[in-house]
Amino acid sequence: MSSPFSVQFNARASRLRIAPKAAFALSLLAAIHSALAAPQSLTLGEAQQRAAARSRQLSAQDQAITAANEMAVAAGQRPDPVLKIGIDNLPVSGSDRLSLGNDFMTMRRIGLSQELTRADKLHWRSARYQIEGDKAMAQKDVALAAIQRDTAIAWLEVFYTGEMAGAVSAQAAVSHQEIEAAEAAYRGGRGSSADILAAKSALLALDDRTSEVQRRQRAASTMLARWTGEETSVTGAPDIERIRLDPATLDTDLAHHPEIAVLNKQEDIAQADANLARANQHIDWSVDVAFQQRGSAYSNMVSIGISVPLQWDRKNRQDRELTAKLALVEQTKAERDEMLREHVAQTRTMIIAWHSGRERIARYTRESLPLAAERSQAMLAAYRGGKGTLADVLATRRGEVELRLQALEIELDTARLWAQLNFLFPDGGTNQHSAANSHQESQ
Repeated sequence: MSSPFSVQFNARASRLRIAPKAAFALSLLAAIHSALAAPQSLTLGEAQQRAAARSRQLSAQDQAITAANEMAVAAGQRPDPVLKIGIDNLPVSGSDRLSLGNDFMTMRRIGLSQELTRADKLHWRSARYQIEGDKAMAQKDVALAAIQRDTAIAWLEVFYTGEMAGAVSAQAAVSHQEIEAAEAAYRGGRGSSADILAAKSALLALDDRTSEVQRRQRAASTMLARWTGEETSVTGAPDIERIRLDPATLDTDLAHHPEIAVLNKQEDIAQADANLARANQHIDWSVDVAFQQRGSAYSNMVSIGISVPLQWDRKNRQDRELTAKLALVEQTKAERDEMLREHVAQTRTMIIAWHSGRERIARYTRESLPLAAERSQAMLAAYRGGKGTLADVLATRRGEVELRLQALEIELDTARLWAQLNFLFPDGGTNQHSAANSHQESQ
């Protein structure tokens, strides 16, 4: 029989054996939690794919396409036949009042009426909704291009504000060293308290710039999360040196821009309405068939009839309706041409600004930034040799940081132009498929 002491000893030994396993499990869970909690890094393409996948606007356009395609089938069918049931010539006075079989003229009637709609009217009713579906597809391309463009701009904002934060942080670290050096020089009798105050003032100015850059970082991360669905970091450097547009064929390329494609479809819809109005100048006949049952002493009857609408005032109704529809076609053409001219002018202006930005970036990288770095090194060497002041060193370094931040601002502005130019057309959209069929229905 075991003693209480041995039982306690065995329990303690068991806890000692379990403790390392539990500690390992807890550390593993903590590592997994920290890995999951860390923001995921996304490339530009991955961020755009995620934004497109979670977009409700694209889903809405898919539903609009489905609705138009379904209506195209329904609009191409003839109207439903009309069932007619009634009683003709029912007596309401005399000895046969309300009798259904005593008077030879009283008949119980059941019949059908069917409108014989012309085939061209059915075609244009259906075609109009088919073009509505193509228009919704073009609008989906407009939405996809906007999503890709805005996601790219948000991604670039996160990338370049991160670069700015890195530049300011590096300079802040140098400023801390300069404060320590100024304090050491002051204690050694080689410097003054003014140098210490100047170094601290420079650090405060950098802290203010750090706060501003961090504010821009948070705003950029918030905008990127609006598209990707969660806070993410970015990885990979953007290549803003090339765009997908060819300035030599810009007019032709922009004729297939998604917004122009939407107006092309709107013109096709207006043309289909005009064709339908032209078809409405021709009347549709209706056929009526009815069976009439009389009293047992009389013969049953069958009636057949044709209904023909009479266009008494065609010049003020059907003709004017056609004229109005044709005017809408011309209106849509004019609006499309004006939008195309505006797009071409705006795009050429952005291309000019993009080229200018690239030239300025190259100038900063090749000349201005190296020159500012050399000037800072020279001023630091002069200070160490006793031929310069710490204030001069601080002013030179402050100018170098400002120049680096200015270069990053120019690169960010140029990157925004690159995103606007590169995603005028959606990457992987449907406009290439629909542009070839732009005017088939109207023709």
